[in-house]
Amino acid sequence: MRLLNRSARPSLRPALTFSLCLLLVLLVPASAQVPSPWVDTKPLSVDTGRTGLKLMLRRLHNTARLMHTVAHPDDEDGGMLTLESRGHGDSVLQLTLNRGEGGQNKTGSNLFDELGIIRTLELLAADRYYGVEQRFTRVADFGFSKTAEETFQKWGGHDIALADMVRVIRTFRPDVICTRFQGDPRDGHGHHQASGILTREAFRAAADPARFSEQIREGLQPWQAKKLYMDNVRANEDWTIKLETSQYDPLLAETYVQFAWKGLKHQLSQGAGGWNLPEGQRFSYYKLIDSAGITAPAAGAHENDFFDGIDTSLSALAGRLGADQSAVPWLRPELQAIAKTVDDATIAANQSPQSSGAPLLRGLDLTRALIARVEAAKLSAFEKADLLVNLRTKEQEFEDAANLALGLDLEIGPGTPDGRPMAATFPTGDGDVLAAVITAGNSFLLRATFHNGSTAPLEVKQFSLEVPEGWKSELFMDKPPKRIAPGDGCALMFRVSPPVDAQPTKAYFHRDDPENDAIYKIDNPKYVTLALPPPPVSVRLEYSINGADGVMRSVARTPMHDDKSDVWSMPLAVVPPFSVQAAPATQILLAGASPSAELNVPVRTTADHGSGTVHPEVPSGWNVEPQSQSVAFKEPGQTIASFKEMPDGAKESRYQVRAQLDADGREYTEGYSLVARPDIGGFFYYQPALQRASIVDVKVPQGLNIGYVMGAGDDIPDVLRELGLKVTVLSPGDLAHGDLGRFGTIVLGIRAYDTQDDVKKNNQRLLDYVQNGGTLLVQYNTSPADFNGGHYTPYPAQLSRERVTVEQAPVAILDPQNPVFHYPNQIAERDFDGWVQERGLYFMDQWDAHYTPLLASNDPGEQPQKGGLLLAQYGKGYYIYTGYAFFRQLPFGVPGAIRLYVNLLSVGHEPR
Repeated sequence: MRLLNRSARPSLRPALTFSLCLLLVLLVPASAQVPSPWVDTKPLSVDTGRTGLKLMLRRLHNTARLMHTVAHPDDEDGGMLTLESRGHGDSVLQLTLNRGEGGQNKTGSNLFDELGIIRTLELLAADRYYGVEQRFTRVADFGFSKTAEETFQKWGGHDIALADMVRVIRTFRPDVICTRFQGDPRDGHGHHQASGILTREAFRAAADPARFSEQIREGLQPWQAKKLYMDNVRANEDWTIKLETSQYDPLLAETYVQFAWKGLKHQLSQGAGGWNLPEGQRFSYYKLIDSAGITAPAAGAHENDFFDGIDTSLSALAGRLGADQSAVPWLRPELQAIAKTVDDATIAANQSPQSSGAPLLRGLDLTRALIARVEAAKLSAFEKADLLVNLRTKEQEFEDAANLALGLDLEIGPGTPDGRPMAATFPTGDGDVLAAVITAGNSFLLRATFHNGSTAPLEVKQFSLEVPEGWKSELFMDKPPKRIAPGDGCALMFRVSPPVDAQPTKAYFHRDDPENDAIYKIDNPKYVTLALPPPPVSVRLEYSINGADGVMRSVARTPMHDDKSDVWSMPLAVVPPFSVQAAPATQILLAGASPSAELNVPVRTTADHGSGTVHPEVPSGWNVEPQSQSVAFKEPGQTIASFKEMPDGAKESRYQVRAQLDADGREYTEGYSLVARPDIGGFFYYQPALQRASIVDVKVPQGLNIGYVMGAGDDIPDVLRELGLKVTVLSPGDLAHGDLGRFGTIVLGIRAYDTQDDVKKNNQRLLDYVQNGGTLLVQYNTSPADFNGGHYTPYPAQLSRERVTVEQAPVAILDPQNPVFHYPNQIAERDFDGWVQERGLYFMDQWDAHYTPLLASNDPGEQPQKGGLLLAQYGKGYYIYTGYAFFRQLPFGVPGAIRLYVNLLSVGHEPR
């Protein structure tokens, strides 16, 4: 049975190598539950004041450590995580294999690695509610996979993801690991299956010093967790633990699953905004599948808790040493003394939060002293690692709890209006956002404010900034006061000077070819497995109250403003002096005697002034005019250098055009944009100044007027315009009242029925449009039950979740004589070469005889799927349903997909 009431605060440091631990722990704002400040940082209300203090005291009472493994963002058992972390006070870490970058985006057209950044931020926002740390591996979501075998083939076998999982286990050192997935076909998605398989392997591999021995040479120590559980177990099956996540928690003022659901709802790109929590009791069932160093329950026996049989009290840490306790006879008494301060603080907090500050600071002092004594003790490196990972967690918890009890507040952000950082406008998917940034090479001012909310005077021991190596920081004008009276505060200005080569605040990972690479390259190994790198600047206050010492830290943040008047904040980020991009991102050039296109290179600076020379890098044999172009700035802003690119007889294919800016002896080849949303904060996404240029031998119908209804967002309309087609994006008013008959073809964007209520409301108008002679092209939707229940098709047809995930899967033309394959372009099997990520998804699996299936394709070992492209004549017009992934192919300039799509637009408009 579990031997103590549970409480333990998640820490930054256990999941990192020691050199990085110290850096990151300095960046955690007080009262933060999640070690990532990139989400909007006002603490959740439950993490402040008396409630936040009581939740922190739950953590301080124990040392339980739990690790949860999943495959993608939104796979997690949020109710269980919240129950364990917030309800029981465990230190909980979630390891998510990939960032969901291969999925579809229900909120915009951002796909691939930019979608990965969005989903990272969304998951971090959810983690705030769960109260957990977050880690990732290097493997990427390459799209839906039907088998674990295909997944491991894409991920280069087991060892890349397994090594990262083992690293996290060896640093976080969990007592218990629970995997969301079992590792067999029942899990569905091949990534899910791989997650279950890898977790089973990692449970044992982390304890074997011969596995991934380079980590041991780095200083990590092997670790064997005591228990391994798996989820995805049903109530009528053989389970070990039944957890009721619908329990009410008076501190949260709702049930654990209700509170977790608020976090899950931030994952809008997954469609979570429309999810509803069913009423009634909720249970999670887990089965024990492996154990080590502990007596496992008999087969079929039930446990009450993950930590049954594990003593999670502070004093029990001494017992882990076994016979080696004799080498440190002082350890258990000192642990007991620390535990008593927690008991004293808990009793005091029930009377007055302020009165718990003294025992909490006393516990902090004892913990620091014990850490130093353990570091110097004659214990093995393994034993020290086990003790220190828990003691450092307690150190952080005592700091946070004491600051909550005393009512201290510390913030830092941009300084006076005429200081730096500059306020700059950055484009996002929802419009421009005004934010302050740190420009490499530019000095700037920061203003730190502190409020002493305690009832005692506070002595200031040190008030300083934490900045990266090579930066300079100094107090500007004022000096910190020596003493701050109760209820009073102070404000200090700092001048910070980053070097011109300061490391930009960007993801520490990248893929050279997101279409094909399934493993990230790591640019900064010290951050590996972190969600995002730490922010660059924070403030640190060391203080003393009534003779007891404490510390408080806060990350430097900038307020964010957009045209919707939303105001939120994100950490200050470093950007290079210049951003260089290539536009349009996809350029379609029609094959011919002398094709040409315009290349625009937006150059942006946040510096006061600057100049440089832009020059494109075009494929061999191409010409560009002019060869280069000078740009100059007298203030922060943006200018565009324009060029004419001329392939001069190049064959149909896909090419890359790059742009570069030379300024002040440095080369700039990347551009950045801000991925931001008020509910998830923001982060800068960097990508090469790269244009995907495709020369396509395609004929387009003359005079065809196309109406396009945007669904979840895609870039198809821009590609069609580059082909010379006239495209009008239709508004809800157009659907409800406009003259649809002026369009020869109307296209419904991806997920239109899932995301646009106006499409559902006006579906009959769309069908009438077809009946009167129009062509309606409907692209895939992701809610088969809702789509089928809506009866949106002119004749009965049943949407399914069937898909073809292998992009190279053969495609058969079922009706070769159909005009779809002949006007205005001749379509052949070669037109299905070079597709990216997948063939298609959400095919129909049943349909009325009025429909003609046009194509068939299937993944290896499966029967042909014929419901991916259906055509029906309805009245005088034509209705087309396609699940083929044109939303991926056209923005990447796949020639055959472009030709086929143009033919679909042309159905019903053939010359008569």
